Amino acid sequence: MKVAIKLLISALLVYFVFSQIDIQRLINSIKSINIFYYLLAFVLYNVSKIVSAIRLNFYFKEIGINLPIVQNLKLYYLGMFYNLFLPGGIGGDGYKAYLLKKHYKKKLAPILKALLFDRVSGLVALIFLASVLFIFSSYSISPLKELNYIVLLTIYPIFYFVSKRYNIFFYYFKKTNLLGLAVQFLQLLSAVALIFALPQELPIIELLVLFLISSIVSVLPITIGGVGVRELTFLYGLKFIGWNPDIGIAFSFLFFSITLLASLIGVLFLHKPMNIETINSNL
Repeated sequence: MKVAIKLLISALLVYFVFSQIDIQRLINSIKSINIFYYLLAFVLYNVSKIVSAIRLNFYFKEIGINLPIVQNLKLYYLGMFYNLFLPGGIGGDGYKAYLLKKHYKKKLAPILKALLFDRVSGLVALIFLASVLFIFSSYSISPLKELNYIVLLTIYPIFYFVSKRYNIFFYYFKKTNLLGLAVQFLQLLSAVALIFALPQELPIIELLVLFLISSIVSVLPITIGGVGVRELTFLYGLKFIGWNPDIGIAFSFLFFSITLLASLIGVLFLHKPMNIETINSNL
């Protein structure tokens, strides 16, 4: 029932966004992309996922799972693949947790905790970078300007305090959060490449702010994989500063296509997700 409701909300939001834009202009923009910059965006996105898998490995180490990076990367792409079909965008995490519990004989709770904290650290990095770019954007007006400074100055101190106070994956805190920033920065570079791939001139800083905000709001469990809320963010975000939203929606769809293509890499590892015998011999 919940899945059906989320699917309905996504469909209604996409329908509403399409009713507000020039669809033919959207199609023409997508048809006219620069393939070189599109492929560059795809490569940068996948590099960000490799770094993300490295970060996740530090969380696994804290709970006694020493997973070789190649195996972890396979598992990471498998998780991305399953997120395409399982509702809520966390189905892949459940699959990874199941495999790790089965082969490492660990309790499920600490594995899920590691996966959850990995997502939280990524969200913190998203908010921080969005706040930095927000300062230089057209959106930096009162009272949003003052609120943004509060978020910028407190997000990491609060995260540090909570992690240290309750000893939640604190041992590798500096490494995991630096890697978290690296992941989001690489995705920003991917977004910049995608902006250059589009034929029209675009407000780069503003579009990057909307890109980060859309990534944040897509975490909300109200749609399927954030479909609809991302497009809605670009629609109203660009209208707010007087830009035609059509090209922003084109950017959103193109980035989704990159995410989709990267996730399909997980197909390569469906039949043999983990070489457990090899792993156990190295422990």
